[in-house]
Amino acid sequence: MNVSLQAPFSSYTIRKLGIDERVKSFDCGDADLNDFILNESNLYRKALLAVTYVFEAVDDRTHEHIAAYFSLANDRVSMSDFPDKTAFNRFRKHRFVNEKRLKSYPAAKICRLAINQEMKGQHIGQFLINFIKSYFLADNKTGCRFLTVDAYAAAIPFYLKQKFVPLTMEDEGSDTRLLYFDLNDIADLD
Repeated sequence: MNVSLQAPFSSYTIRKLGIDERVKSFDCGDADLNDFILNESNLYRKALLAVTYVFEAVDDRTHEHIAAYFSLANDRVSMSDFPDKTAFNRFRKHRFVNEKRLKSYPAAKICRLAINQEMKGQHIGQFLINFIKSYFLADNKTGCRFLTVDAYAAAIPFYLKQKFVPLTMEDEGSDTRLLYFDLNDIADLD
């Protein structure tokens, strides 16, 4: 998948990282996120656990100057994510008609999202989140109702601005927090 993008990012493309492709350099300022793209993303892909996409300049034939990346995996929002059955029932009551009340609902997890330090401040993160949202709405092949993310504490304000909300209050104040976005909030379900 190579995607041509609109302004202001028309000189960039989003593509799936090749299964044997290794990224040679990337620095977002976070050692864990750097290590993933440099050393682990292809292992996750080979094990069928996550797929990594890179955001890079169209004219970068060497693929050495990655502006950003994100990894996606399958997930679910289920009863086990909530402190008790009552909390889960409150969550699903406002989203699903009685016939569609299941014990879990399909989701896609944003496993990692990182912007190269040289590119920060250009709203690439917001652009990529909007891209991911539309990616799951356009030609939705398997059904995906939610996007989830285990956001680092420092990234929580960013995700809240992108309309993600905490799944429960149980992880408030933790190092990471489970957030979700309901794709039905923007879906055109004609």
